[in-house]
Amino acid sequence: MAWLDLLTWLIISFLVALIVWSKSRRNSSKLRPPGPPGWPLVGNIFDVGRMPHESFHKLRSKYGPVVWLKLGTLNAVVIQSAAAATELFTKHDAAFSDRRVPDSLTACDYHTGSLSQARYGEYWRVLRRLCASELMITKRINASSPLRQKCIEGMIECIKEDVSGSLVRGGSGEVQLDRYLFLMSFNLLGSFMLGRDIMDLRSKAGNEFFEAMNKFMEWNGKPNLADTFGFLKWVDPQGIKRHTERYLGQLLNLVSGFVKERIEERQHGRKQESRDFLDALLEYDGDGKRTLDKLSEKNVTIMVLVITSTLFYFFNSLYF
Repeated sequence: MAWLDLLTWLIISFLVALIVWSKSRRNSSKLRPPGPPGWPLVGNIFDVGRMPHESFHKLRSKYGPVVWLKLGTLNAVVIQSAAAATELFTKHDAAFSDRRVPDSLTACDYHTGSLSQARYGEYWRVLRRLCASELMITKRINASSPLRQKCIEGMIECIKEDVSGSLVRGGSGEVQLDRYLFLMSFNLLGSFMLGRDIMDLRSKAGNEFFEAMNKFMEWNGKPNLADTFGFLKWVDPQGIKRHTERYLGQLLNLVSGFVKERIEERQHGRKQESRDFLDALLEYDGDGKRTLDKLSEKNVTIMVLVITSTLFYFFNSLYF
């Protein structure tokens, strides 16, 4: 009869948890915007349905332009009017300026050094200021024009040669265009950050980097139950974080080599002909007003990879 005792305790535990959840919801609902009542555990997931924009429009007619939803263990506020959005971004912008990090991007501590995923605070403001003042500035863009032109010409020439080689071998002449575009974009990034090409379009390292980035984006883009139900993070039921960590680790190891090379050059007194963005990241030592005095080597590596990922997203959306 031991299994009956276990079943009884499970039922009692569930009922107690349900009562506590109901009371906490009633007590806290006074401080929240109006919204539909949710189910235990899943919350308002069924209210959102397969067409969220249509569901939100229906909820607005009943609850108003600001709607509170519980999506699994996530709390969400849906803003559906210009007036409410204006008030949110002008009067409460600091309270809502942070972002929730997907569980997959906590792999390898990626979120701690990423401009797109780091928590809002001093570190994020420093990175934003460095990008605005050191990366995408007219002087640097103009100075890198010859290198960027060389990247594009090299890609076109490489495509022509590979097409010709395929035809000679009796192939169709088709090539994997996204691979060339991605590696070319990575070299464009190199012209901004390192002042030189950083990867041969035909190299083994280039192929490995492209494949790892593809897999990283693929796993990172999958819907993750652990993001909706936080208690599943330690289980990682879909293996998303585990696979993301595998491919992200490969990417960080490769990019880390470029950063370490520059650090060694600086330690031996060898400097670039002109100061680039990587130099700016490595040279940052604070401004005397904040507690952040130095960017770690790991965070500099993540920053290089983040900008690469951004370019990868851009070219994929532009051409495919």
